Amino acid sequence: MRPSIGTLPAWLVPAGLAAFASSMLGGAFAFQYLGGLAPCVLCLYQRYPHAAAIILGLIGLALVHRAPQAARLLCVLGGLALLTSAGIGLFHVGVEHLWWEGTAECGATSMPDSLEALKAQLMNQPIVRCTDIAWEMFGISMAGYNFLLSAAAGCLAIALSLPRRA
Repeated sequence: MRPSIGTLPAWLVPAGLAAFASSMLGGAFAFQYLGGLAPCVLCLYQRYPHAAAIILGLIGLALVHRAPQAARLLCVLGGLALLTSAGIGLFHVGVEHLWWEGTAECGATSMPDSLEALKAQLMNQPIVRCTDIAWEMFGISMAGYNFLLSAAAGCLAIALSLPRRA
């Protein structure tokens, strides 16, 4: 008998996890390299959990028949990675809408008190500020879509990976 998750084949969750995270990361790279939209530091931070989810999903896929419990755990961890990216995306949306300040890497948050401090601040400015919305559709920025899609996919991956109660 093949391992399964409910009525789904067991390989579907880790494969879906890796495929979703790959498409999100691929989309980000496409916007950057094909669309010419330079990412800010928060955009870059949102990519790392997607890379982790890809790796966890692929390892889970390799273990699905040999160690199904380990594969499930890896899928839960992959789902948590997607929720991490969603959280960073939600924080980024707040920065874009000026609901709160971004990180120190997002740009200047205080006035320099000397010419040297001003020079250092200008030299350390990011190329793209986190408050700038590079692209949006229906009033939702890329960070907003990352939040919505990654939160849904992360919750789904976790829900489908948890053991079922009889």
